[in-house]
Amino acid sequence: MGPIIYTLSSPSDLADKFANQLIEWAKNSSGKSFHLVLSGGKTPSILFSLLAEKYSTEVPWHKIHLWWGDERMVGPEDPESNFGEVKKLLFSKIKIQPHQIHRIHGESKIEEEIIRYQEEIEQLVPTANGWPTFDLIILGLGDDGHTASIFTNNLWLLESDQTTASANHPISGQLRITLTGKVLNNAKRVAFLATGESKSKIYSSIQHHDEVSQTYPASYIKPTGELYWFIDEACAGEVL
Repeated sequence: MGPIIYTLSSPSDLADKFANQLIEWAKNSSGKSFHLVLSGGKTPSILFSLLAEKYSTEVPWHKIHLWWGDERMVGPEDPESNFGEVKKLLFSKIKIQPHQIHRIHGESKIEEEIIRYQEEIEQLVPTANGWPTFDLIILGLGDDGHTASIFTNNLWLLESDQTTASANHPISGQLRITLTGKVLNNAKRVAFLATGESKSKIYSSIQHHDEVSQTYPASYIKPTGELYWFIDEACAGEVL
């Protein structure tokens, strides 16, 4: 089955559509816990604000465990911290217990944190096919076609036998920790959130499976479960 695509008129409409879908998935989940992987970026930030302001009491937070698909090696109070952004926009406005929040410790030594985060995932997240199986992974689409912190310069991470791995931003060289491709592709659901005209050529390339798309890490995300794209009209471009 191919991807399920929702095209909305604006980023805010996209966030609202996805928020309602998230609530439905979480409420209907058969497990005691719903393991959700969050993404950084502008579009998820709109979503986090909306969840806090409009849906704070509708989301079944009591069963949701929050994880991160990648993180920069910075402290939680750093403006570039993916965790810090969610904390600022969401955590102060919802009822969720600290033990349900599983952040990547960007302030730690990267070699030690890769092992610690992997062990935490393996202890708490159910497995299938020998890999952790998250209920839902939210991913963004970079202007260069990357997703999580899997870039063109580290495509090998798509086939890594590690759950978590280190990554370097190809331009800045900034150190990050990321979930690897086999983990992303073992999820029950993966949902890309992508907005803006700057993403339209890459999105079109991925949907058309053209030759250029083979250089985009995001094009290799084809989970054993369901694949969703939540995009706005500007991102849809010619594919609309």
